[in-house]
Amino acid sequence: MSQEDSQPAKSRNPENYTFLDKEPLSKYTTDTGKILPRKYTGLTPMQQRKVSKLIKKSRHMQLAE
Repeated sequence: MSQEDSQPAKSRNPENYTFLDKEPLSKYTTDTGKILPRKYTGLTPMQQRKVSKLIKKSRHMQLAE
């Protein structure tokens, strides 16, 4: 059994992300680091607010550029 099998699959639901999830959160930012608006992300207002807060927290902890 490989390590990939023993680890649970990451949820694709933005409500389950944490500020440590660098790759999934990078989908919601531009190359220059700006947060994409709902118009382009397709998230609900509640999900967009949560993702925005997570990105800002990640920036503050210097995890994301």
